[in-house]
Amino acid sequence: MVRAGTGADNIKAALILASGSLGATTTVWASSGIGEVSGTGYTNGGVAVTNGTQPTSTSTTAHWTPSSSIVYNTVTLSTLFDAVLLYNTTQGEKAIAVYTFGGQTIQAGTFTLTMPTNDGTTGLLRLA
Repeated sequence: MVRAGTGADNIKAALILASGSLGATTTVWASSGIGEVSGTGYTNGGVAVTNGTQPTSTSTTAHWTPSSSIVYNTVTLSTLFDAVLLYNTTQGEKAIAVYTFGGQTIQAGTFTLTMPTNDGTTGLLRLA
């Protein structure tokens, strides 16, 4: 993939239903067909990720973690969801990674994905 520019890219995080259809062939976020959640207070496409931490590399690994938690404020998501798709809106909605967690629903509350420490051992995205 060739980068479109040298500036910072915009990353988003979309929540995916437990019955969603993401897999190894998922290469982009799409406004339909992947099983994204819908509900009160949730915007199709998810939320912007605070991307203040540049990817870091050492002699053996490269790693990146968003610089703050990913937060969905005041949402009601009644259908079971269990994954988040990180994708790059600057690069044609290209998928970065899918992370799964235990099935969740939420009623008029805040859902927060707390980020790990940005290092070669626990960084959210690690390439070795």
